[in-house]
Amino acid sequence: MEQLTTNNVWMMICTALVFFMHLGFAFLEIGLTRQKNTLNILFKNIFIITTGLLMYAAFGFNLMYPGFAEDALGVFGFAGFGLEAPMVKDSLDLTYNTGYTYWTDFLFQGMFAATAATIVSGAVAERIKILPFMIFTVLYVGFVYPIAGSWKWGEGFLHTLDTPFYDFAGSTLVHSVGGWAALVAVWLLGARIGKFRNGKSQAIPGHNIPLATAGVLILWLGWFGFNGGSVLSADPAGTSLTLVTTCLAAAAGGVVSAIVSTIMYKNLDLTMFLNGILGGLVAITAGADVMSPMDAIIVGSVGGILIVFAVSLVDKLKLDDPVGAIAVHLVCGVWGTLAVGLFGKLASGAQFLSQLIGVGTYAVFCTTTAFIIIFTLKKTMGIRVSEKEEIEGLDTHEHGMSAYPDFRLNEH
Repeated sequence: MEQLTTNNVWMMICTALVFFMHLGFAFLEIGLTRQKNTLNILFKNIFIITTGLLMYAAFGFNLMYPGFAEDALGVFGFAGFGLEAPMVKDSLDLTYNTGYTYWTDFLFQGMFAATAATIVSGAVAERIKILPFMIFTVLYVGFVYPIAGSWKWGEGFLHTLDTPFYDFAGSTLVHSVGGWAALVAVWLLGARIGKFRNGKSQAIPGHNIPLATAGVLILWLGWFGFNGGSVLSADPAGTSLTLVTTCLAAAAGGVVSAIVSTIMYKNLDLTMFLNGILGGLVAITAGADVMSPMDAIIVGSVGGILIVFAVSLVDKLKLDDPVGAIAVHLVCGVWGTLAVGLFGKLASGAQFLSQLIGVGTYAVFCTTTAFIIIFTLKKTMGIRVSEKEEIEGLDTHEHGMSAYPDFRLNEH
């Protein structure tokens, strides 16, 4: 009982840290975008976490963990609506798991669920209509994410391969699930006005880089819960190694991206430094518990290099991603997932093949479902605000207020 209590407390702390990450995402997004769209971005982020939790309670948790039968294909299952904790003599069944109770399990996993749509929020910032985005969030977080998650974490078909696909804390299951949707959304939505002129990308500076920096540091802190909690217990060896590899990958990703971007562009770009940190974090997430410290530094360093080239590639493809979500969450998510087959305890040809199968499976499923949802919304109700609304700002037109009101207008 004492061990269960210790494990459960650790898992609840990690749950709180993952919840705190949503503040980090919000700060990062508003910091890297323009002042006139701040309230709109904050509204989307609050909508994602509140609605995401309610949907995960109503059906998402049981879609993701359906308890596949032994002879099931492991593709789709559903354990019923609502939450129903296992009980023994009118008390919570504490044999549910040695690391946590049923309620802690739900809440920890629920915090992960909303992250996929948050990734999309940053990529489509400053020009998407709020209502279509809300509908997309409901469908993607409510159905697509838990079904995709069930294939591995719910012990579905990717978990039962001869060499099981491995994704410790979600480089693919969380980050690239959001990243693939972000890629499709940015493509269907189009670039912001003024982003590309005469075929060349133009910088549209964010209005508050200190806030973006705070957001990245909050996300790094939250990753202690994201990866540390994915040990699913307070196991001293597992949690401490995981936190070390997580931090080293983040540091390496940041430093290497700063060096590479400075060599390429001859300036010390803080935003590239920040995205390099996030790229290192996303990359190590798939294998944080099976990597050595040196492995983690290599994985994070490659993530940092990929960030610089991926941001450049996204621009060359005329895709407008204001916060670098595609480079961070998709490119580094794919890299980190494949790295499990190349570095660490599981490295082998068979494991690399399983990682490729997993990456390909999620690529096809997520791009297809995201396209169906967003294209349908585009053709039925439209997904882009008018030119006038975009130029004047979404805060005024979508919400009728400003995040930074000019109080001088009220002076007499």
